[in-house]
Amino acid sequence: MTTPSLIQTVKLALITISLLLQAHAFAQDAGQKADSDFVVYPDATSVTYHSVTINGQQIHYQATAGTLTLAQLRGKHEPTAQVFYMAYRMLENPPAEGVEPAFPDPANRPITFSFNGGPGSSSVWLHLGIYGPKRVNPIDEFGNPGPPPYALVENEYSLLDKSDFVFIDPVATGYSRAAEDGNPKDFHGVREDINSVAEFIRIYLGKTNRWGSPKYITGESYGTTRAAGLVDELQDTHGIAINGTILISSIMNFATARFDVGNDLPYPLYLPSFAATAKFHEALEEPYQSMPLQEFLAEVEEFAMGEYWLALAAGDQLDDNARNHIASKLSDYTGVSEQYALQTQLRINMPRFPKQLLRDEGKTVGRLDSRFTGYDRDDAADSYEFDPSYTAIQSIYTESMNQYLRQDLNYNSDLRYEILTSVWPWSYRGVADNQYLNVAENLRSAMHKMPYMKVFIANGYYDLATPYFATQYTIDHMFLRPSIKNNIEMHYYEAGHMMYAHLGMLQKLKADLDAFYDKRVSE
Repeated sequence: MTTPSLIQTVKLALITISLLLQAHAFAQDAGQKADSDFVVYPDATSVTYHSVTINGQQIHYQATAGTLTLAQLRGKHEPTAQVFYMAYRMLENPPAEGVEPAFPDPANRPITFSFNGGPGSSSVWLHLGIYGPKRVNPIDEFGNPGPPPYALVENEYSLLDKSDFVFIDPVATGYSRAAEDGNPKDFHGVREDINSVAEFIRIYLGKTNRWGSPKYITGESYGTTRAAGLVDELQDTHGIAINGTILISSIMNFATARFDVGNDLPYPLYLPSFAATAKFHEALEEPYQSMPLQEFLAEVEEFAMGEYWLALAAGDQLDDNARNHIASKLSDYTGVSEQYALQTQLRINMPRFPKQLLRDEGKTVGRLDSRFTGYDRDDAADSYEFDPSYTAIQSIYTESMNQYLRQDLNYNSDLRYEILTSVWPWSYRGVADNQYLNVAENLRSAMHKMPYMKVFIANGYYDLATPYFATQYTIDHMFLRPSIKNNIEMHYYEAGHMMYAHLGMLQKLKADLDAFYDKRVSE
């Protein structure tokens, strides 16, 4: 609920235009300035007040939409970028005209920094999908939005009853931009991205007096890659300790998801997700089609890391009888023909599987959520033209965010709000030179240095972008001490990459996350 009469808008119109359009103020020659002469340019901010009811409790909160200037990053002495963010902070009491807002004791109120992935994605998905006070309102259980116009609804499953939230748009996404004389490539890389987000968090904690608060990090997809590196960077470089990390649809070891010649690891790790997809689309024979999902997947997982893994390791030393046996099992579990399995050298990959499964019906299945189906121009193609699970939700999130910024948060800009943009080439220099990126080691390091840090991992069975079994494999190969590994919670949902798009799974995810935040209080 918005209270128009109580809206406090702090807008610097000329500064908004100049900063957001990267005006010449950023071109100051800081090389001629001493540190004492350094100019900090004002950030454009809009502050509004609202309320939302969560778990029967009315939460009054302050919403801030604005920009924060990054400067002196990596030894530089001039502004390098402005990062756009949207923040929500719970109030002690309803706002009143002429009365300074009062907030709960920061020492007892967690603050969570949230972002999505890509790389190149804004924070919109987690913001309007689960965590924020407003959410998109799909028309069916799978998250289909239907035709426009779209209207956000009050999010009774928001996490604002457990934590304050700051949604960060990394440089080049949302309204975040590099400075006029800055180089966007300075932010387009694994290490560069982690450094800039860590710097944002450091500055934000100081500006809002939140250094003493319990701190959480949450990311989705590539955002989990960022999060795993970020918790280590925050602790090592800035001395910022993290209480908890929430990873939604995780990818930390990229060897588990890259179907390159010579890398057999993804094939067994994707197999359970392929199998779940085939079962959902009723492409299996009995007894598998009627078998309970978890029982079925347990059998597939055992085969994947047993017979199948050994067969892949054997290469062309595998005899014909064994080859035909493996092809038969792959057909049983995935719904593709034995002949097709043999033609692929027993290696069914992405993006072939989404095209092959329902080829005879002229359909493809989704990558982010394989329950969705779409149609291509050419049924004989090797892979799909587009991901029907992404195109189904793209517009509702894009239109809703643009409307929400202006209507609810009172933040106006003529800049394009970049929902998902290109940040390629993405640099792996100094982090994964000539090798697969693996930030699971960063997470392991952080967990051993901060043995109190809890980790929550959410996985969707129908996610063909970051399959759940690959995440299990990654966690099992971090070689954490048993007492530390107990700090990791693995949760599974009958949904896709964005499990919160499914209303039933949103409710389950909310309950699971409530319990995760409550552990800090009870322990």
